[in-house]
Amino acid sequence: MSSFSAFESPDSAATAAIDAAITTRHSMRAYLPRPVERSLIEDILRVAARAPSGTNTQPWQVHVLTGAAKVRLSQRITAAYDDPEELATHGEEYAYYPREWVSPYIDRRRKVGWDLYGLLGIAKGDKLRMHEQHGRNYLFFDAPVGLIFTIDRVMQQGSWLDYGMFLQNIMIAARARGLHTCPQAAFTQFHRLIAEELALKPEQQLVCGMALGYADPAAVENSLITEREPVAGFTRFLDL
Repeated sequence: MSSFSAFESPDSAATAAIDAAITTRHSMRAYLPRPVERSLIEDILRVAARAPSGTNTQPWQVHVLTGAAKVRLSQRITAAYDDPEELATHGEEYAYYPREWVSPYIDRRRKVGWDLYGLLGIAKGDKLRMHEQHGRNYLFFDAPVGLIFTIDRVMQQGSWLDYGMFLQNIMIAARARGLHTCPQAAFTQFHRLIAEELALKPEQQLVCGMALGYADPAAVENSLITEREPVAGFTRFLDL
């Protein structure tokens, strides 16, 4: 991609590359064992840190897990997830999803769930396979890199909005370098285990996790492309 300054318009090739990084990003749920160099991870985070934040507060905190550290966290969470009694003692620290679902949001949620299960051959009511598939979150879908994101508890709603832009930047910067990601709210249920395993400070609150690596092109689950509403479905233009 050709470079351009903050006061120049990108040429058509640069625009196409940026658009491609955005539009080819989607959640990948199976990864190749190919490692990701630390320098590449640092490069992605360096670029992502240009995300805007109110009064430049930069509320993001990133914990990069690879190798044995990632395996230990995955094993600990998986053990809790697979034990019904232990699982019942864990819950989210904040509500990511609404307490009460309404249309069209519940319809979209159901569709993406059944589209994924359909690709994987998981029938409605097959609770065991649903449990197993959801549990793959805690393996970071076998990605070589697991990212855990935290924020200081003192920060408020605006900083969480800023955080979302930082997360998006990571995913787009990863795509620009040939990698894929999967943002994962599933980790929030096990915030206590994660805090212990990562020795988080009491003031640090878990935001989410993310898988990072080279997607497996042969995995059927990676063929899932979720639908998007057309611009006319969510936009109003007012000029009078």
